[in-house]
Amino acid sequence: MVKTLVVVGAGPGLGMGVARAFGLQGFQVGLIARTREKLDTLVSELAELGITAAAFPADIRDRDALTTALTAARDMLGPIDVLEYSPSPTGPITHAAQTTADSATAQFELHVLGAVTAVGQVLPEMLTRGDGTLLLTTGVSSTVPAPFLANVGMAMAGLRNWAHTLHAELKSQGIHVGTVTIASGVIPGGGEADPDSIGARYYSMYQQRNRVEEVIGDLDAFRSLVARTSGRDSSAIPISPAN
Repeated sequence: MVKTLVVVGAGPGLGMGVARAFGLQGFQVGLIARTREKLDTLVSELAELGITAAAFPADIRDRDALTTALTAARDMLGPIDVLEYSPSPTGPITHAAQTTADSATAQFELHVLGAVTAVGQVLPEMLTRGDGTLLLTTGVSSTVPAPFLANVGMAMAGLRNWAHTLHAELKSQGIHVGTVTIASGVIPGGGEADPDSIGARYYSMYQQRNRVEEVIGDLDAFRSLVARTSGRDSSAIPISPAN
């Protein structure tokens, strides 16, 4: 029976790396993101590789829209075997002292409440089957506190914590939950940071089901960057989509 992967927050970098990794192993792929035109382009690229894929546009912050998109994906592609959640940070990214309730809420809605909504939609059927995989993506600020990524780090740390607790709670019920921490840019041709290399790591987590967390990149290098920039203007620091 053909299995199905759904990527929530699909884009041309990490999301497509994951989609190709699973699709080339025989998975059907559902892609969820906000813009229909961009999704259609990604679906066409997957079709050229012989991968069956479909687009389901939704604003991830709109919980009703996200639920509707996941329902449509299930109706078209069948039961969702693997959910991968990896939206890029959008909206203002604030320093620690400049973080407001609004800026923190915006990132929390995207990274945590979106993930809770997506998992809540697919998990009941996985539990009924006694099988399924949830892969929740965070950035390096989920693990290494960075003043210049304060509101993003707050949300991603929450998502990482929840992924670990889900793993502990669900592993005895046949559900594998993993979190992938991206501690680098996602760079085509960039070795470990290449989208297809990253996608292969996700597929390995799905296959092996023996670990809760995968780290891609160098946490110590980021810690050094934070130490060098603390207390200084860090507006010129490049922000990875997965930070």
